[in-house]
Amino acid sequence: MELRAEIDQTGSPEVIQLKPFTLKSPGPGEVVVRHKAIGVNYTDIYYRNGTYPQASLPGKLGHEAAGFVEAIGQGVSHVKEGDRVVYVVASPGCYSTARVVSADVLLKIPSELDFEMAAGMLLKGMTVSYLFKRVANLQPFHKVLFHAAAGGTGLIAMQWARMMDVEITGTVSSEEKKELAKNYGAANVINYARENFVEQVRDITQGRGVDVVFDSVGASTFYQSIQSLKKYGLMVSYGNASGKVSAFDLGLLSGHLFITRPTLWSYVGTRKELEVTFGELLQLVMLNKIRIPIYQKKPLQDVVTLHKLMEERRTTGCSILTV
Repeated sequence: MELRAEIDQTGSPEVIQLKPFTLKSPGPGEVVVRHKAIGVNYTDIYYRNGTYPQASLPGKLGHEAAGFVEAIGQGVSHVKEGDRVVYVVASPGCYSTARVVSADVLLKIPSELDFEMAAGMLLKGMTVSYLFKRVANLQPFHKVLFHAAAGGTGLIAMQWARMMDVEITGTVSSEEKKELAKNYGAANVINYARENFVEQVRDITQGRGVDVVFDSVGASTFYQSIQSLKKYGLMVSYGNASGKVSAFDLGLLSGHLFITRPTLWSYVGTRKELEVTFGELLQLVMLNKIRIPIYQKKPLQDVVTLHKLMEERRTTGCSILTV
């Protein structure tokens, strides 16, 4: 019996229900992927609680998964039945035992890479890649501030920054997370629950501020993040963990600051972009230059518990569901 997570209404984690469904045969250009591991991201919470609207209800959840190709539709040539694959898509629906998806989104993974790591690394790793290399074009002389440094994306970012010789300061919500971020490569870590991160950033940078702020937290950190920038600095707002940022006065940019609201989907919108971004990430992981920190692993049946832990800020690193 096939199972998938659905929501009949938006709200708390308890609105998630596992329901049986009938798996359709793949159409032209489509494949069936039998899931083995599913990546869990804060974006999933946005779709569950209504921050991001569902196309319709009942709605589905989940954007990335790894498994093997179970069936292929007409015209599919670059993958075959039995291939080990991972994929990420904009439309929710990966919290399931299997899924029909376009063959164009599939990325083959080597036998040396297990499904759990593949599911944990794709969205978060490619997010760090496009943020650092294409949005901010980071260079060794840059100093950056990265919020939620002990999360899945954050711990990958700490390692990537260290690899690029970029001085990265991370913010976290506890002393335990502070040590974790340091262990993964943060040059400085600020516990924003105890410290004013604007003041701390000014101290760290001798009053100048940072070149770039990467802010996935949203409403509760937005204005302080802008205050942490140096002249000509870039504010990268790419998430809303604490709620959406309301309309703001462009005058806050002081005539010399820059702001952007990028999304992963815009930066892997073509097959070539997807392959290049994934290819570099895969190489770094296989060479052990980037470790994928999977700290929470639960079966699909425990999805409600995992959402609770994540929303209560009780998770670190990457979270996955297993099938």
